[in-house]
Amino acid sequence: QVQLVESGGGLVQPGGSLRLSCTASEMRIGIYNFYWYRQPPGEQREWVAGISSSGLFDYSDLAKDRFTIFRDMIKNTVYLQMDNLKSDDTAVYYCNAHGRGANYWGQGTQVTVSS
Repeated sequence: QVQLVESGGGLVQPGGSLRLSCTASEMRIGIYNFYWYRQPPGEQREWVAGISSSGLFDYSDLAKDRFTIFRDMIKNTVYLQMDNLKSDDTAVYYCNAHGRGANYWGQGTQVTVSS
């Protein structure tokens, strides 16, 4: 059974950094497009960043210049490095894998940016 498990969230001060991980099981990450989404409190889920099966990446405006998406094929894990975090980045972050007619979501990891 395909599973996506996110980790790496937590409490961080403004200006700090976090690295989120999305580890996949029963699938090879290299044949899916992967995305990070987030859902701030009381708001709708929004797209943050994506990396295609061929390794091309793209970012939403909120993530450009601060966030980096990358993957480790050996660890079968997709990462989101988040730097210079702001209070507006507080949200539950979700990993999504899409491809081959399938769509998978992780359970989410909470990121709280607060002093």
